[in-house]
Amino acid sequence: MTRVNPDDGTSTPAPGPSAGAPRTQPSHEAPVPPGAPRVLISGASVAGPALAYWLCRYGFRVTVVERAPALRAGGQAVDLRGPALDVAARTGVLDLLREHATGVRGMSVLDRDGNETQRTTDATATGGRLDRDDLEVLRDDLSRILVDAGGQDVEYLFDDSIARIEERPGHVRVGFAGGAERTFDIVVGADGVHSHTRSLVFGPEHHFLRRLGGCVGVWTAPNFLGLDRWQIAYETGEDDAWGALVTSVRKNTELRVHVGLNRLEGELPRAREDRKRLLAERYADAGWELPRLLSHMWEAPDFHCDIGAQIHLRSWSRGRVVLLGDAAYCGSPASGQGSSMALVGAYVLAGALRAAPGDPRAAFDAYERELRGWVTANQALAERHMDGAGVDDHFYSVVDGFTVRDH
Repeated sequence: MTRVNPDDGTSTPAPGPSAGAPRTQPSHEAPVPPGAPRVLISGASVAGPALAYWLCRYGFRVTVVERAPALRAGGQAVDLRGPALDVAARTGVLDLLREHATGVRGMSVLDRDGNETQRTTDATATGGRLDRDDLEVLRDDLSRILVDAGGQDVEYLFDDSIARIEERPGHVRVGFAGGAERTFDIVVGADGVHSHTRSLVFGPEHHFLRRLGGCVGVWTAPNFLGLDRWQIAYETGEDDAWGALVTSVRKNTELRVHVGLNRLEGELPRAREDRKRLLAERYADAGWELPRLLSHMWEAPDFHCDIGAQIHLRSWSRGRVVLLGDAAYCGSPASGQGSSMALVGAYVLAGALRAAPGDPRAAFDAYERELRGWVTANQALAERHMDGAGVDDHFYSVVDGFTVRDH
């Protein structure tokens, strides 16, 4: 593997994974046809690598920049449903994703003292109904599989980010935090709910972010509970510190732990350790195995905690810059559809750019026309779920309400 120097095009060796390990730091500037459109994508989680796959297939020259030094570990189990499964199949990764599925068979609900009050093999809190073909997979597994699918045709720049965007006639000049400057035809912000790309082009986050209340922390712990493809919902009975969701993952070798708060007093602390301390303090009196789960939080390298929020924009594009996934239309974890919207959105945007390669404005308009209605309906699911609605027939009518067409 190589890491391309964006200043002069030279290459230097980049550290590779150990033998037999997944490739997590691909960097290669692929040969492309003369005059191929140059696209910069910010963000290497789900939407970015998915878009990179399709654009490379359509003959674009693609660079992905990611501020983390490697693909990010951790994150919650995410769901691919309905049209997202169709896109995964067209991407050629559906079978591999099924191999990496959590495979959860059911769930138990425990009260504050750890007594089981419910048990079901019909559905889970995170995955919904188990009688469908829907797929639940860890976010980091999904990200790695999508990156690998793109192969060596995608240039990845890790440990860097966009610092400056200047649109000029016919192209965009981008300054990187690492000091390099490069020119692209199109810039795509796929860098999440707190998108830096969006803030550079569209303005401050508070103009577009709608808080849904509270926060959720996620981390990995060893499977000391001995769960076998099972999920536990621990309920404290409190209105604020509601409890935890614990799921066995990676063939029962790990637990993925979710602990949340329904309300925050002030802003969420910026520092990771302060966010851990917030959760530990608010759950100091919790029962069952939560103290032990929280003890693993302190050393978890993949700990992540963020507020519940959505992003609402009048337009997902401005000039030659377009937003994708959570950066454009985050639904929040409460919607259950974030990764599905990212995967479908990447496919639709790539198809629109393929149909109008020299006319970004026309492509962006087509992308938004095709997708906005479905996105809006999916975002509304979060509000229903927070009002107590379950994963019901209405939920699935929205999920399945988009038809993937050929591009």
